[in-house]
Amino acid sequence: MNDKAQGLSEDWLSVWIGLLIFVLSLGVLVGADLLGWVVSTQVWTDLSKALGTTSRAYAGLGGLGALIATYVALLVVMTVGAAALKANVARFAAAFSAVFWLGYICWIVGSWANFAVNTPGGMKQFGISWSLRLTAEGGFIVALLAGLFVGNFLPGLANWMKEAVRPELYVKIAIVLLGGFLGVTAAEKLSLATSLMFLGLAAIIVAYLIFWSVVYLVARTWFGFSREWAAPLASGISVCGVSAAIATGAAIRARPMVAIMVSSLVVVFAVVELLFLPLLADAFLAHEPLVAGAWMALSVKTDGAAVASGAITESLILASNAAQGINYAKGWIIGTAATVKVFIDIFIGVWAFVLAYIWTTHIEKREGDQARIGEIWERFPKFVIGYVVTFVLILVLALGATPELMGKVKAAMGQANAFRGIFFVLTFFTIGVMTNFRKLWEEGIGKLAAVYLLCLFGFIIWVGLLISWLFYGGVKPPLAG
Repeated sequence: MNDKAQGLSEDWLSVWIGLLIFVLSLGVLVGADLLGWVVSTQVWTDLSKALGTTSRAYAGLGGLGALIATYVALLVVMTVGAAALKANVARFAAAFSAVFWLGYICWIVGSWANFAVNTPGGMKQFGISWSLRLTAEGGFIVALLAGLFVGNFLPGLANWMKEAVRPELYVKIAIVLLGGFLGVTAAEKLSLATSLMFLGLAAIIVAYLIFWSVVYLVARTWFGFSREWAAPLASGISVCGVSAAIATGAAIRARPMVAIMVSSLVVVFAVVELLFLPLLADAFLAHEPLVAGAWMALSVKTDGAAVASGAITESLILASNAAQGINYAKGWIIGTAATVKVFIDIFIGVWAFVLAYIWTTHIEKREGDQARIGEIWERFPKFVIGYVVTFVLILVLALGATPELMGKVKAAMGQANAFRGIFFVLTFFTIGVMTNFRKLWEEGIGKLAAVYLLCLFGFIIWVGLLISWLFYGGVKPPLAG
């Protein structure tokens, strides 16, 4: 759909929904527990104990009651958002209901103790002899696999749900909410958090200059692609996947089909990376947790998959270190991945303007056609504004806060974080649903895939690892407590 015709883009909608949840969560600070009813999922062996409420004040609602209340609230909010996007409201409501319940069931399954418990003490507590040690984030993987099954073996169901299959919307809402969670984390270790931000900015500048140029050169000289194909392909592979490919395609006035094909590839390869890169990070980078987090952001090319891979990597690495008696604080690995990814997103607008200027003034110059400064704002990912707002507000509140106020801030962000987890699960599930491997192959995507395969696995992943090591090597997250 055309954003201008809608009057509201998914990008802006993610900001408003994220900020709505964030503001409501702050009610805790003034004694109004407005979101304590939201459902939370615990590690379980007894399914009846899997669900609960975020706040004890709503414990009487029960786990199932909390889940139903959360579903109804999100159905209302997301359906209003769908109406603002001029979507088919009835179809969206029905499809979102299916996406929500299937996704949340996956999260419950992923929270089974044999999947989620990550310490010997926890295994003893639950009376189990083995565990995959994924923590509750194992639900993300279950959701992804379930989505892939639907997308590739149940095409009728996938097509029926397509109105609510919007992974970019869900993950952008999650990232807006993530800002508040990271604000609390940063306030507790301000000097380290500041260093991570500067390191992330430096790493991104280096990655942009190296990655884009090499991929563009390979596509043009080795595979003979035209500029129209090579530029979006270079942005999609090297910068930030779907968002970058779409922005670049628009900046150089490419045909819509170009960005669609590249975006499809991005999703496919993001799924593949998501399945094995966190395992590699755990196997070889457990002693360098922040290097692993940055590596996910520089290697996995969609916002959802990159931040989610950071979450899985954090779960695996924290578990591996806990087994060795090293207990790192939660949030720093995924925080590093999110910070680097946000800097990547911020640069999309700048990069799109640079390409628009080059194309309109040197490559495809047309009379009266000029690149406008306003294009930076048009291409700028608006959800980053929400992320910055939530991060800065919580950071300011938390800095110098009394222990009592700090406790309230953490409780508020705990409620917002519950919604963030839900939107992450929806992201994983819908990424899987929209990934139809057979259809993409039938559309003749093989040659594009060859470029992607060569550049991503032959170059970008490993250079990304080197850049991550150069900027984050030796920088450790704080210990828990």
